[in-house]
Amino acid sequence: MEKVPMTGEGYRVLDDQLKQLKSVERPSVIAAISEAREHGDLSENAEYHAAKERQGWIEGQIADIEDKISRAQVIDVSKLSGSQVKFGATVTVVDEDTEEEARYQIVGEHEADVKKGKVSIASPIARAMISKEVGDVVEVNTPGGVKAYEILKVEWK
Repeated sequence: MEKVPMTGEGYRVLDDQLKQLKSVERPSVIAAISEAREHGDLSENAEYHAAKERQGWIEGQIADIEDKISRAQVIDVSKLSGSQVKFGATVTVVDEDTEEEARYQIVGEHEADVKKGKVSIASPIARAMISKEVGDVVEVNTPGGVKAYEILKVEWK
């Protein structure tokens, strides 16, 4: 069974989503199905079919989150240190062409949110930075061609 690396924050978010699905969404859809059944003929009952579809989606989400949680390898980033880029590191880079600085934290796949500066460990930029140090230049294949970034800072938070 392959472990799923994630930060403590990512684990808490998944756990909160699971609790929401089980304690709010699931009972709500069960009530909607019951109410739709009371309307009679189920073969032409749009509310019933919509509620059943929603129930299938909710159960799928619950199974997916439970799977991730069962395989979670929670990594406490605050206990990590060093100059090499690893999972959990917050890395400041500068684009060698535009001189634009960017800051990324390398996180688990389900935690990635580029708008918040969190990139997946499986993303091309994260894969390029892993094991590199301050001063190293990494090349990343992007849809617009190869981009070169210099690593300016590696932080652990």
